[in-house]
Amino acid sequence: MSDDARPVTPARLDTVANPQADDGPRPLGGIRVLAVEQMAALPFATQLLARLGAEVVKIEHPEHGESGRASVPFIEDPRGRRLGATFLRNNLNKKSVGIDLKNPEGLALVLNLAGRFDVFCENFKAGTADRLGIGFDVIHQRAPGAIYLSVSGFGHDRSSPYVDRAAYASIVEGMSGIYEYKRRAGRRPMANPVGALGDISSALFGVIGVLAALRHRDRTGEGQRVDIAMLDATVAMTDIVTNFYSMGIPDEVASKVGIVETFAAGSGNFVLQVVRPHHFEILAQLTGNASWLRDPRLQDQSGWFEHLEELIRPGIERWASRFSHREAVRALSAEGLAAGESNTSRDVVEDEHLAARRMLVALDPPKGGDPVLIPGNPVKLSRMPDGPERRPPWLGEHTEEVLARELDLDGQALAGLRARGVIG
Repeated sequence: MSDDARPVTPARLDTVANPQADDGPRPLGGIRVLAVEQMAALPFATQLLARLGAEVVKIEHPEHGESGRASVPFIEDPRGRRLGATFLRNNLNKKSVGIDLKNPEGLALVLNLAGRFDVFCENFKAGTADRLGIGFDVIHQRAPGAIYLSVSGFGHDRSSPYVDRAAYASIVEGMSGIYEYKRRAGRRPMANPVGALGDISSALFGVIGVLAALRHRDRTGEGQRVDIAMLDATVAMTDIVTNFYSMGIPDEVASKVGIVETFAAGSGNFVLQVVRPHHFEILAQLTGNASWLRDPRLQDQSGWFEHLEELIRPGIERWASRFSHREAVRALSAEGLAAGESNTSRDVVEDEHLAARRMLVALDPPKGGDPVLIPGNPVKLSRMPDGPERRPPWLGEHTEEVLARELDLDGQALAGLRARGVIG
């Protein structure tokens, strides 16, 4: 694998990255981030900071690395160690330093590094960073101007009854109420229906908090803690749950307003959302179902849902049976209706919009095989070039480089640390 990942046109995996990208200015150029991170929520956040120009150095255990490396499915690095899918998609453009934090010498190295970075990040369960000796109070004393980002399931406010719980995305998604809200009658709630909503939402709010805290530091010189609870972030993303409940609409009724459904075409499926009366009129006329407009059962949105399977679905799918899902979407969209293809994974990879927006990055496995595709940077700035991306780092790949540069350690000192198992 080359040092640069290649943003690709899905049909041609050999597309060359923007050759001028390295010459352009980056909005976070000069900002330095030290991250003790694992899995998805924080690594996605720091990857976004890196894509915006920050230098990101991640601290990992020198033998097994962060837990995302062990995820499945996986490819292997040049030494045969796992590079799990979770790690691959969240660690572009970073450097890896292997340090054993539980070794007193390793802890001292991390604390000395912290004073040289603008942002210190961790995503342990509340209290773990304190036990490791890298909690906010310690880092703030060492580096009063540093921004300290914490991402955890439930934040660090001890008044929360959940503060000591561990969490993954699915846990906070279920607790947000969205699983019950979307549950079909007679079925169990479906976990992880959209991938890592709890992780990505937490990452985005974490980045926003860091940017705001950096702006505050520009004016005051003061660092501060950004405390992101994954449950808070997910509730903010699934706001319809609390919003509708407060308006007296229970879960079993809330999702029954209007048409928000998938439908079968002659080939493939498509998604259609109709919640306004004039859009329902257009839908009825377009699909040859003008009789709906005279049917007293279909005079409001609740009626559309109530009689969806009995009347509306057969009428829409009868019309759509003449088309592919793409043709049906084009016809609906031409009339101003909100519709889209229900894509398979292959459809997504071959999508022309994603190719045009450079939203797929191909990584060549070091030991051969098909490229691994990773989502590109969704933040498009007119004065920031897009890419190129650097591959995720091998475990501890930059240990000597970073420690020699930042802490002025010579070869002999590094060799001694390695011999004692402090670094990898």
